Amino acid sequence: MKDAASKVELLDAAPIASRLRQRLSEPAMLDLARRLIAIPTENPPGNRYEECVRALLGELDRLGFDQIRREGACVLATAGTGPRTLYFSGHYDVVPAQGGDQFQPRVEGANLFGRGASDMKSGLAAMIHAAAAARDEGLLQTGRIGIVLVPDEETAGARGSRELAARGLLGRDGVGMLTPEPTGGVVWNANRGAITLRATMRGKAAHVGRQFEGVNAFERALPALARLAAIKEEVERRETAHRIAPAAARRSILLLGGRAEAGTNFNCTPEFFSFTLDRRINPEEDCAEESRRLRQALEGFEVETLQQEPAAATSAQDPLGVVLARHILGVTGKEPAFELCPGLLETRFYAAQGLPAFAYGPGLLAVSHGPNEFVPIRNLAECAVIYALTAADLLR
Repeated sequence: MKDAASKVELLDAAPIASRLRQRLSEPAMLDLARRLIAIPTENPPGNRYEECVRALLGELDRLGFDQIRREGACVLATAGTGPRTLYFSGHYDVVPAQGGDQFQPRVEGANLFGRGASDMKSGLAAMIHAAAAARDEGLLQTGRIGIVLVPDEETAGARGSRELAARGLLGRDGVGMLTPEPTGGVVWNANRGAITLRATMRGKAAHVGRQFEGVNAFERALPALARLAAIKEEVERRETAHRIAPAAARRSILLLGGRAEAGTNFNCTPEFFSFTLDRRINPEEDCAEESRRLRQALEGFEVETLQQEPAAATSAQDPLGVVLARHILGVTGKEPAFELCPGLLETRFYAAQGLPAFAYGPGLLAVSHGPNEFVPIRNLAECAVIYALTAADLLR
């Protein structure tokens, strides 16, 4: 990292960071996070998106952003001028709550609790206010920050980043992208790909006493299950060269039978047998080849594709990664590790266009999606300062 940093001209961050800390300590950032948490944008099925869009549009207007507009369920805006654009992108949908009052945000001690506090409504508040602060401090000399606020991240981005990419609206004039996922202090510079399939074998129902009149769909599926088990054994010996903890997490993944169904009763031959398989691919693997291999093993099945997403990776030595790491160290006092995210990231949509893309946010992966989700309030201000300083370095 030091060798790469020596090749990148970096600003003197200390005086600027001091001014940004004062500006970004205001309660408006925490207030925005609380207001967003209170809107139950659960996905699936995609509740209350319109209400959240209106709240985001109102905050961007209040802060004086430029080119504020909505594209379907997405919200776009800019801060600064010039064609070179560093994107701050985040999602406003959250996984469904597990009951209780998870959409009633509350502050307890040094933490903000509520569904989406960690993943990632606190991150949205941090990045929006970071962009406004960078602009107001005159730090955006040669470009602008593009704000991208999307839904459906939790379900592969159909009405969000995927739609923007399909319409040619994602990543225009980009020099890079940051997203405030709950990384817990590390930087995710890579993510796994995913191939998720539902396979169904058909048969014919018959009473067990006359099973010879039926066709047992489960038994017809057994040879394919053996083939898949052999594939699982082989692929799970593969390991990524990217850093990820613990060591066992470096292995490729094939989960068989996450959901399985068959027949109608214990005393009938099953007229159908259906199961899912979920293949998580390390960046070194080829998504198309792994998909072909699975489908070949499923010959004779009806196969439904639930998702097929490539892996993606950006070098930690990219100038955006260098300056991001430098400002994380300067603000938090801790040099961040660059790691592989264990799941999908929306960085993949930007990486597909050749843009460097990194995830770093105020939340904690360990509590995200759980019933007691929270974010340390201090992390909001630190993340906002880091984002503003990184933009200042890239756009000066």
